[in-house]
Amino acid sequence: MPQMKIFFNKLKIDAKIGILEHELRSTQIIEVDIVLDIKTPTKVDDKNIKTVLDYRKIRNIIHEEAVRQHVHLVETLLISISKRLYREFEEIEKIDLKIGKPAAFSDSDAVGVQLISTRTDF
Repeated sequence: MPQMKIFFNKLKIDAKIGILEHELRSTQIIEVDIVLDIKTPTKVDDKNIKTVLDYRKIRNIIHEEAVRQHVHLVETLLISISKRLYREFEEIEKIDLKIGKPAAFSDSDAVGVQLISTRTDF
């Protein structure tokens, strides 16, 4: 059976994240890369978005989790986003989620953490 994936590359969010003193005082841009392995829909109706997983909803959840409250660690945000996506969308089988902080170091494009999980991990 074919495998369907939904992805976002470098989704930029002004997030409340960080444990360092300067990070506690303000927001910072994070970049989110995500690949979702999903159950391939058996029937796709080209005129009905309800027959597929609407990636606008995925984007909204990622954004909501990143701005909802201050999170100290990238690892915590990775887990909260993954858990919520699994909870809200039974079609998701696997998540490959990476969050980068582009402003963390001047000699690097970004530094971050990646979490690869399946539904049974949570």
